Amino acid sequence: MISRHALALALLAGAVATPLAAQTVAPPAAVVIDGAPAIPQELVAATAPYLQARHANFLGWNTVDRSMLIKTRFGGSDQVHVVAQPNGDRRQISFENEPILAAALSPKGDTLVVQKDKGGDEFYQLYALEAGRPRLITDGKSRNWFGAWSRDGKLVGYASSRRNGADMDLYVVDPKDPKTDRLVAQVSGGGWNVADFSADGSKALVLNRMSINDAVVYELDLATGKMKALTDPKAKASYVDPKYGPDGSVWLTSNKGSDFLRLGKLDAKGAFVPVSKESRWDVNDFAIAPDGGFVVYAINEAGVSRVRVMDVATGAARPVTGLPAGVIPYSIGSAIEIAPWGQIGLSLSSAKVPGDAFSIDPKTLAVTQWTHSETGGLDPALNVEPKLVEVASFDGEKVSGFLYQPDPAKFPGKRPLIVDIHGGPEGQTRPDFLGGNNYLLNELGIALFFPNVRGSSGYGARFVNLDNGPFKREDSVKDIGAFLDTLEKDPALDASRFAVNGVSYGGYMCYASATHYSPRLKGANCYVAISNFVTFLENTQSYRRDLRRVEYGDERDPKQREQLMKISPLTSVDKITIPLLVATGGTDPRVPASEADQMIKAVRAKGGEAWHVLAKNDGHVFRKKENEDYYFWTSIMFWRKTLLGQ
Repeated sequence: MISRHALALALLAGAVATPLAAQTVAPPAAVVIDGAPAIPQELVAATAPYLQARHANFLGWNTVDRSMLIKTRFGGSDQVHVVAQPNGDRRQISFENEPILAAALSPKGDTLVVQKDKGGDEFYQLYALEAGRPRLITDGKSRNWFGAWSRDGKLVGYASSRRNGADMDLYVVDPKDPKTDRLVAQVSGGGWNVADFSADGSKALVLNRMSINDAVVYELDLATGKMKALTDPKAKASYVDPKYGPDGSVWLTSNKGSDFLRLGKLDAKGAFVPVSKESRWDVNDFAIAPDGGFVVYAINEAGVSRVRVMDVATGAARPVTGLPAGVIPYSIGSAIEIAPWGQIGLSLSSAKVPGDAFSIDPKTLAVTQWTHSETGGLDPALNVEPKLVEVASFDGEKVSGFLYQPDPAKFPGKRPLIVDIHGGPEGQTRPDFLGGNNYLLNELGIALFFPNVRGSSGYGARFVNLDNGPFKREDSVKDIGAFLDTLEKDPALDASRFAVNGVSYGGYMCYASATHYSPRLKGANCYVAISNFVTFLENTQSYRRDLRRVEYGDERDPKQREQLMKISPLTSVDKITIPLLVATGGTDPRVPASEADQMIKAVRAKGGEAWHVLAKNDGHVFRKKENEDYYFWTSIMFWRKTLLGQ
């Protein structure tokens, strides 16, 4: 494989006689290509700027020097960096080949705990990062998930599957001495974790999350191991991110008594008392000032994060208007953190912001941008912003999505379209930075539509439950049909050149769209996708199987099993008449590689076309940049052939 730098030098020197378009790029060592064409060097060169965008995810404040901890990529994977001041250098402090999923600095700023896995297997371990090197804290074998630091910085609470591989029991450990590791609560289920510690360190808030709309909050006595339910275990409601306030009260978000998540507190009897006044949109993130004087929270307004600072004494909330209209990314722990000196920290991305860290002054609400992530030399201000498309589905239910359209001056006439479906299924497409997908818009003139079908989060508990179970599952696929009906009438779009893309559960939707709507599509690019619900549920990792049964159905029940088989794309593979591109992570614990293998085999047995990209050293979505890039290039080749006729 010729590097881009070496190739450029050779071309300048006249040493390379072979035209650039005729040269190809070998796949990374761990990537296996089956049925897909070689990648031309000219495509690598053309897409290079679009694949160099970085992001900066806020991870927290250092109370010692008031610096900011962020996660960004300068090599092949996300690593931890320190930013000393606004616009300061991003100083890298972790140097792993594997991406760092999460990092949390102790309240005293003297110990940094990071969470990472191996090859995308999601058997995460916790490490103390010391002088750039990780020291293992957990057992090195089971799945572990960071929970919270104690207020004095002496303990970390976390969940681990080490007992039987399925139940996430609760542990505490002093990261400075792994021998202090001890089990504090043995539980049943895969959705447990420590959420916060009391001020004196004697108790902890524990959350058992059984589904997106069913969770229970407990208080755990760390000395005795006894847990007391703070919310009614029999009353199904969502509770998210419980935290102790400075006065010992319990703050959290919940949809108790509402269709949406509101910010509030638990009273002495465990009743949820809402504090935020917004009634339509979910409150997704919040933080409490160390002195309890104010709370900052973000609402998910049609996908856009809107930040509010609320005075606790009066309940008055002021909007923060200086942030871009974008999205606060998901974070393990708090996506928003208030420093002891009052500054609010968070990160945010949008169509024109690749992802950067910001601070907010709680008094003036002035916004300061700490990082300015690179976009490969491209001007992000030129990126296309989406428009919201709302349609009535087959049963009158309103569903919506975001449509990005190429510049009509550069690309006149009707344009091809890719319908790109999110995973979850409780996920939500939000107007985020598109990264490499901007190449499709800006250089190939392909329009992109990101639907939020029924079952998506962000639109209330009623909406997110509309697809639950095997007998409602295909209603979400019918939503795609309703979107196609509307988009085919758009005069700027070419209805004869539509395609579908999807990841994880969206990959199932990708396969399902190919079985239901092949005559209306030109191709389907299905990424770490479910092809058969029964085999998926039987083979997914045990710690998440019960959580998925709540959503999809229980394959052990004969009637549900029969329906799950009926709606599985593999059952209707003969209806797929369009080419497929299938991407698979070899270590994927969620959707095993066997889901792709059986679909490819069945499609080819029927005489169909299926390209396959397998990354043997990656899991559920590719996190190693070399794998991610090669899959992106293969996708471009696929769209060139199926949508552009090249």
